[in-house]
Amino acid sequence: MKTDNKKKNKKKSVRNEKAGGRKPSAASASGSGKKSAAKPAASPPKKNTVPDRSRSIGRVAATTSTGNKLRLVTGNAGTAKNSRSSPYTGSLGTLQNEGGRKRLIVLGIAAALLLIAAGALLYISSHYHVKYIYVEGNVHYTNEEIIALVTSEKLGDNSLYLSLKYKNKGIKGIPFIEKMDVKVVAPDTIRIVVYEKAVAGYVEYLDKYMYFDKDGTVVEASDTKTEGIPQVTGINFNHVVLYEPLPVENQEVFKEILYMTQILSKYEISADKIYFDDAYEMTLYFGDVRAKLGNDDNVEEKIARLKQILPAAEGKKGVFRMENYAGSGSNVSFEQDK
Repeated sequence: MKTDNKKKNKKKSVRNEKAGGRKPSAASASGSGKKSAAKPAASPPKKNTVPDRSRSIGRVAATTSTGNKLRLVTGNAGTAKNSRSSPYTGSLGTLQNEGGRKRLIVLGIAAALLLIAAGALLYISSHYHVKYIYVEGNVHYTNEEIIALVTSEKLGDNSLYLSLKYKNKGIKGIPFIEKMDVKVVAPDTIRIVVYEKAVAGYVEYLDKYMYFDKDGTVVEASDTKTEGIPQVTGINFNHVVLYEPLPVENQEVFKEILYMTQILSKYEISADKIYFDDAYEMTLYFGDVRAKLGNDDNVEEKIARLKQILPAAEGKKGVFRMENYAGSGSNVSFEQDK
C-alpha cells in the first residue's frame, strides 16, 4: 500500500510541476519525508540572435537572372545617424560660446576706443582754442579780411584743425591768393602766412578785369579792380583765356611790365596805368598826371627822380617829360594840359 501511495504522490507531483511549467525537483523525487535540496541558480536568458532588420542590414547576396551576384553592404543605419550628429552637438555649443566671447571682446575694444576718442576730442577742443592771430604776406587783403577767410568756417577757432586744413593746400575761389599756411605758435595762438599770386598788371576784356602774371599768363578774372595793380593799355589782343598767356605780338613786353611794377613797388609809387605806344615806349598815369618815360633806358633813375617831383604836381593836369633823363641834370619838364 505504501508503495502505491508513493507512486500516486510522485505522479501527482509530476503533474503539478508540468502544470506550473517547471521540471520535477529533486526533493519531489526523493520523497516527502526528506529535506528538499537547494534550487539551482537561474541561468541568464539567452540573447536574441535574430538581427534587428529595422536598424541593421547585413550582407545580402542576390543572384540575377544572368547568374551575376549583386552584393549590397551597408552598416547600421541608426549607428551612422548617431555618428553624424553626435560629434557636432558639442562643437556647435563650443563655437557659440567662442563667438559670444569674441563679440564681447570686440565690443569692449570699440567702447574703449570711443572713450579715448571722446576724451581726445574734448581735450583738443578746449586746449587749442584760438585767441591770438598774426597775419603776414598779405597785400591785396587786410588782416581782418584774411582772418575772416580762415576762421569763418566750422571749427575755425581750433588752432590744430586750422594748421592741418591749410597745410600744403592751395586756395581756390579767392582772387590773388595762391595758398595760405596756418602755423601754431602756441595752443591759443596762430600765424597765418599768405602767399599771393605774382600779378604784374591787368587788362580790361568783356567788362572783366583780367589779371596776368610776369609771363603774361592770365591768373585771375574779376569784377573788382584792385588798388596797387596797374592797368596795361596799348597792347593788342583778340581774345583772353584764363590760365593761358595773353596773345600779344611782342611777348617781351611782359618783362618790361614786370620790371616796371617791381621798380614802382621799390620806390613806393603806385601807378594807375601803364601805356605802350606803337614803339613800345612807356607812359605812366597817376590820376590826371602823366610821366612820359620813353624807352627802357635808365628806368630806375627816372622812377627815383619821379618820386621826388611827383608831389609838386598834385592837383594839376599835365605830363612830365622824362624821355631824355639819364640820372642827373635838370632835363625834366612838366607841361600842363590846356
